[in-house]
Amino acid sequence: MKLNELQPQEGSKQSAIRVGRGIGSGKGKTSAKGQKGQKARKGVAIKGFEGGQMPLYRRLPKRGFNAINPNKYAVLNLGKLQEAIDSKKLDAKGAIDEVALVNAGVVRRILDGVRLLAKGELTTKVDLKVTGASKTAIAAVEKAGGKVHLLSIEEKRAVTKGEAKASPKKAEGKKAEAKKPAAKKPAAAKAAKPAAKKAPAKKADK
Repeated sequence: MKLNELQPQEGSKQSAIRVGRGIGSGKGKTSAKGQKGQKARKGVAIKGFEGGQMPLYRRLPKRGFNAINPNKYAVLNLGKLQEAIDSKKLDAKGAIDEVALVNAGVVRRILDGVRLLAKGELTTKVDLKVTGASKTAIAAVEKAGGKVHLLSIEEKRAVTKGEAKASPKKAEGKKAEAKKPAAKKPAAAKAAKPAAKKAPAKKADK
């Protein structure tokens, strides 16, 4: 072997790929080297521009409506409601409202209201007072012998203002405070009224 015959091992070296030589080359047009002209300028929006003709997004008809401030409801499924009743977290004999659901831990927060959905199965007769419910959920509750009362705007305002039924824990706290004997006020020393000064007896005239 001679020094002038030395060469790298076959396959160890590869020639560099020539990128950015046109779309037809299959190796890219600009290849991360940026744009020229208008696209290289700041504040230019090319997307949706069709050369001045009416763009497609304006030719197609509009459908539907998206509310700017949609309501966010706390979801209550029928299966979760039945589990709470079976574990005696909720009393099915009385009316179950949104405040009772929060106190029982079935729903974390009321948010803009509680919405009843038909996921799961309900076998207990219940009287529910919620903000919203699906038709399937209402049918399932009525099939079990119960009923769903959807809250009106006035009733909803009463719940948000705290005029609805107080939670059992708060009620117990109020009862405990009522049972506590009132602190006795320290007996104030009765101030003795100063005796009226007797007028000096007039001396009899001699």
